[in-house]
Amino acid sequence: MTGHITADQSGRRHRSAGAETKESPMNNSVPLETVSTGGCGCGHHDEALPELDVRTIPHAIRHGSVFGAFDSIAPGGAFVLVAPHNPLPLLSQLAERAPISLEYLTEGPEAWRLKISKLTAVS
Repeated sequence: MTGHITADQSGRRHRSAGAETKESPMNNSVPLETVSTGGCGCGHHDEALPELDVRTIPHAIRHGSVFGAFDSIAPGGAFVLVAPHNPLPLLSQLAERAPISLEYLTEGPEAWRLKISKLTAVS
């Protein structure tokens, strides 16, 4: 499916599916192609498990960063979390979001590396 994203004079963006738009200084058009192959749709794929090292992320937004990474992983997928301590409270919070399995790859003292897999939900 091909369409366009346009911006009007107020800066609001509008999407049209396959509609022709006239080019003008006040109407910027960007081609948009919809791809539904799973993932983010950018066409790139990680060869290895993605790794999120949260040791450099400020504590105030650390859990939110992990939630974002976890939510982007499809059921059956996994990522490696690198943390400055054993993240037991965070793991409990992730388990409330979706079923998980854990594999400790490294257990301190300077870093904990965990493979976190999002399991498919059981009906």
